[in-house]
Amino acid sequence: MANKSRIVTAIDIGSSKIATLMAQVTQDPNSLEVSSSVIGVSSQESKGVKKGQIVDIEDAVETTIASVESAERMAGYSIGRAYVLVGGAHIASQNSTGIVAISDPDGEVSSDDVVRVIDAARAISLSATREVIHVLPREYIVDGESGVRDPVGMTGVRLEVDTHLVTASTAALKNLAKTVNEVGVDVEEMVFSGLAASWATLSSTEKELGCALIDIGAGTTSIGAFVDGALAYSGAIPIGARNVTNDLAIGLRVSLDTAEKIKISLGKKADGDAKREQYVEINESGGKEAKRISKRTLTEGIIRPRLSEIFNMVKLDLERAGIMNRIPSGLVVTGGGSLTVGLEDAAKRVMSLPVRVAKPSGVTGLVDDVLNPQFSAAVGLIKYAANVPDGGQGPSKSFGKKLKMPNTNILSGIIETIKDLLP
Repeated sequence: MANKSRIVTAIDIGSSKIATLMAQVTQDPNSLEVSSSVIGVSSQESKGVKKGQIVDIEDAVETTIASVESAERMAGYSIGRAYVLVGGAHIASQNSTGIVAISDPDGEVSSDDVVRVIDAARAISLSATREVIHVLPREYIVDGESGVRDPVGMTGVRLEVDTHLVTASTAALKNLAKTVNEVGVDVEEMVFSGLAASWATLSSTEKELGCALIDIGAGTTSIGAFVDGALAYSGAIPIGARNVTNDLAIGLRVSLDTAEKIKISLGKKADGDAKREQYVEINESGGKEAKRISKRTLTEGIIRPRLSEIFNMVKLDLERAGIMNRIPSGLVVTGGGSLTVGLEDAAKRVMSLPVRVAKPSGVTGLVDDVLNPQFSAAVGLIKYAANVPDGGQGPSKSFGKKLKMPNTNILSGIIETIKDLLP
């Protein structure tokens, strides 16, 4: 039997860049193993987006068109549907429980029971301005027996589920969808950036032991905490790597472009003679004499206070959620902001936890540009989409896993054909 193959697309409309990734997803029919090969990638400087939200649809559409068309040319395919990342300070979360009676008279849990109990957990009181984008099961409970990961086939009378619900602003989601639709692309599913990034950066051991994924973007920082292998807290704070750039621009009295270049140069790991170079030369006006600024002044006087502020806000969020004592694996930091000089030291000092800076993994193909922390969420979204069954029902809609059931549409078609042939 030949391998099944399909094309999936991920679009990241962020504060600093609008990226489009296209990948060919192949599933081995024997092992059911899924592999993703990147065939198209494009990144354009973002316009019309601030702190993860659309503030000018026309500018955002124009840049998204450029990003999508560039990826299409590289891949040789047109994009009809895409998975879209959602971020921003409007992201919030809560945990919910659902309880139903098992419908089978013999007491065997079916996939329909799983769907009903998830729907029961989803039925929460929510403001008209907010919308649930993910319903993620943490564990199932069958007749009081907890810790069940897949209840289908088990016997009991009552089925319960503990879920993690991620919610977002309805207005922000509509603006995002409108931007993508204006490009001529339908939205397959919107996925929280912190959840998507976890698919490309976290190991199963880290999720099981407990860890927090911190995705530092340009305008916002997404937080996703995993406990016992499942997402237990999601959130975002309205501060990111661009705030570091702004601080440098103000402190050095230079343009934002120059400040960004200085930040990037400081973040690069130096070796050899570069290690002995303790100063940065700034000559923005050309004719005037260049200013020489101590690297220590920049890192400790300007950058470190802002990084400490970011991680203090992250710590406060995790403490409010009661997560700080449940993440012994520590922090995994990713996103473009994770490359900022002194970040690991600042995170360790504030959080008092192990810290690891992660870049995405798990995809092949045109990966030279995308295996970089700033593409973690986009690459993770490709992996997320790769594990979605054909038909577009994402893990948040199919409840975190693909149920191994026969394709009822095909079976029904075969049965109807046989009936037609009978006298």
